[in-house]
Amino acid sequence: MTQIPQRVLGEALLRSAGKSPRKTVAIVKGIEYSYDQLKNGAVSLAAYLVKSGIQKGDRVAIYMNNSWECIVSIYGATLAGAAFLIINPQTKANKLQYILEDSGAKILLSEINLQYEFSKALQNTKEITELIVAGKEDELDIPTVKITSFGNIIQQDFEHVLPQIIPNDLGALIYTSGSTGFPKGVVMTHQSMVFTSWSLIEYLRLVEDERILLLSPLAFDYGLYQLFMAVTIGGTLIVEQSFTFPATIYNNIQKYKPTVIPGVPTIYAMMIASNKSTPLRFESVKKVTNTAAKLPSEFIPELKNIFPNALIFKMYGLTECKRVCYLEPELIDEKPNSVGKAIPGTEVYLLDLQGNKVNPGGTGILHIRGPHVMVGYWNKKELTNEMIKPGFLPGEKVLCSNDWFRMDEEGFLYFQGRNDDIIKTRGEKVSPVEIENIIYKLKEVKEVAVVGIPDEVMGEAIVAFVTTYENSTIDQNTILRECTAHLESFMIPKSVVIIDAMPKSTNGKIDKKELTQRFLSNE
Repeated sequence: MTQIPQRVLGEALLRSAGKSPRKTVAIVKGIEYSYDQLKNGAVSLAAYLVKSGIQKGDRVAIYMNNSWECIVSIYGATLAGAAFLIINPQTKANKLQYILEDSGAKILLSEINLQYEFSKALQNTKEITELIVAGKEDELDIPTVKITSFGNIIQQDFEHVLPQIIPNDLGALIYTSGSTGFPKGVVMTHQSMVFTSWSLIEYLRLVEDERILLLSPLAFDYGLYQLFMAVTIGGTLIVEQSFTFPATIYNNIQKYKPTVIPGVPTIYAMMIASNKSTPLRFESVKKVTNTAAKLPSEFIPELKNIFPNALIFKMYGLTECKRVCYLEPELIDEKPNSVGKAIPGTEVYLLDLQGNKVNPGGTGILHIRGPHVMVGYWNKKELTNEMIKPGFLPGEKVLCSNDWFRMDEEGFLYFQGRNDDIIKTRGEKVSPVEIENIIYKLKEVKEVAVVGIPDEVMGEAIVAFVTTYENSTIDQNTILRECTAHLESFMIPKSVVIIDAMPKSTNGKIDKKELTQRFLSNE
């Protein structure tokens, strides 16, 4: 029989469950769940959503921790033809209310331990007509919405006819931070997410017996695609809530033997710090991946010690297309500062500020072509027009990353900085990444963040924030001497500030805006 290609998200679950119904799809808090359990729960939820009036393209919001119920909710919503949106469980009531209203979601799925925030948000949210809650729903009293038990739904077998879904149908809204302080919804179709999943699977060389460790929130696209990839290949997802308690994570790595560990630089910095005091060695891990920020080349030798059998993938991406490029792990020593080339099935190029293509060796703004590019931002036409630009082919639209890159003669990309990160000082444009790379070469340095601070004379003054490993004796002068030895004079920081910990966003990125505000308030 000819294998029919996957076209929409839910088909991956139905196929994997049909092939290996008893295989473990997810391990959550020590409990193993099978593909059959996921399929049955998702189909029951999908049937209930359709019965409740959800139609193709309607939005269903999921406000949950990394949990079994969250996984079932994602596939239940997509099988019902709804566009799901996952809201980080750390989101407070005012922002939760904003996202619910902005998306126009009709049903909210959540869990009882988040009731303080969702109860306040739902008091003033008009679109939500029903709350489906995991836990003791009888504890709730919200007059404005119907309240239904999640557990009761997935245990029932509803009569149903699920909608026919095609690749162009709306698949998800992925909310990401906005420059105005309000998050914006990235619109993704089934086609874009299915294409992306398979492109990632191809270049990461994933196979059916992979066991993928989930450390990021499912609300963060990096976490969400770990689930998509695991289900698509018929593998297993090992679900963690966060990296808050590293010792517990290390024990679970030893216990459950993941083969793939996706992380962000802040997680790897913590692992390297732990390794200095108590050596870590995880031999089961075959692939290590990175996102959210550039993985410093100085981390690579340490990661090779911690993961002696692993291929290390350096990558770059943005929510608006999920992933842009990756470096083949065999080239990580040859091109340690590169983030590689475009992912399979896509193309990238650099343009200058006048819209002309930049020749190899030059620096320009990265543009992305491919089926993985978002449709746009939900209900935000002006912001969409800032990111989605006319391509060189008639009628084509491409994604403008607004990030500066250099491309070498072989086509490999080197991240230079985000458009709004570029520091303009003394009439020169300075990439903070270049300064950060120099400071990272100091062995006692754990994390670095370089920012520009308004300055009447220079335009912007360069300030480097640094965290160090325990018992470090390094000081500001040592760091400045290193910068002076390797950087042009206009790139040397005016100030070096050694701090105890970097402020982080919910997806693990260093919060440079918080650092800037902190510095200005202390002046």
